[in-house]
Amino acid sequence: MRKLIDKLHSERILSKDEFVTLLDGFDSEDAQYLFSKSRAVADKIFGNRIYMRGLIEFTNYCKNDCYYCGIRKSNLCADRYRLGKDEILSCCAKGYELGFRTFVLQGGEDPWYTDDKLIDIISTIRNAYPDCAITLSIGEKTYEQYLEYYKAGANRFLLRHETADAEHYSRLHPQGLSAENRKRCLYDLKKIGYQVGAGFMVGSPYQTTENIADDLLFIKELMPHMIGIGPFIPHKDTPFAEFPEGKLELCLFLIGILRLMIPNALIPATTALGTIHANGRELGILAGANVVMPNLSPVRVRKKYSLYDNKICTGEEAAECVNCLQNRMKKINYELVIDRGDFKPLQEN
Repeated sequence: MRKLIDKLHSERILSKDEFVTLLDGFDSEDAQYLFSKSRAVADKIFGNRIYMRGLIEFTNYCKNDCYYCGIRKSNLCADRYRLGKDEILSCCAKGYELGFRTFVLQGGEDPWYTDDKLIDIISTIRNAYPDCAITLSIGEKTYEQYLEYYKAGANRFLLRHETADAEHYSRLHPQGLSAENRKRCLYDLKKIGYQVGAGFMVGSPYQTTENIADDLLFIKELMPHMIGIGPFIPHKDTPFAEFPEGKLELCLFLIGILRLMIPNALIPATTALGTIHANGRELGILAGANVVMPNLSPVRVRKKYSLYDNKICTGEEAAECVNCLQNRMKKINYELVIDRGDFKPLQEN
């Protein structure tokens, strides 16, 4: 295992078989060996700086019916909501005052937000906060739609590919959604000029080690600027309610692998990590992550944006959440910074 980790460190890639061997064979000592390298790589590029993204979950309506998601259209138990433009701008104003320089507009694929509405919201935020990054996480669109959002002022886009394997994808999603189109979206976004984020669930139903290896190889091929992975956590009102959650140890090990693969990537320690373990986000940072995403959404809607069960921080005001995270980061010798946290081209020695 150590030889494979050393090879990954030096060459930034392994073969599929080597990834499978590593993922199936590592133990806790191997993990710590990996983390010592991945943390050193992250520290060399970013120092002890952890970037904040202000998450605004602006709608939990979705036209899709993904089997794992709590806001799928067939979930009749979901308490639906939409934020208006003024509410979204209020979230941005509060976030800016707290030091956020990146706003992430995330929501289900909600047709109520027409292109005209989205462009109006994006351009208004861009004009009000010219020094901030605007990230969208609103699902699959056409090339032309992505281009219009980009022209309006959005400059980052998060779109987890979920799984690179077409057959596995079909077991997680209904007909009409495909891994092929998901990947098409990611390549369109890169072509337009967005900073692009991809990623996948760890421990999703029917996932094999070979699937994860394929995910790693796809990420290396795509070379995204941001990589978001987190454990699968079931939601009680979905077809996957009885499946077990993803394992913390594997999530952390994959963060370490991804840091060695793409040293300058922006990798969040996700809320889902913090949901399955009290110190999950800190452990993510110590494995090589360098981003956290506190919630700027109004407290009244936070419990309603329920992608999975038992999500943390749904009752906290944004300021409370930031203060809590700041203290948590200080305890492990890292600091939250007021910074857009842009992707940095790698300076080779």
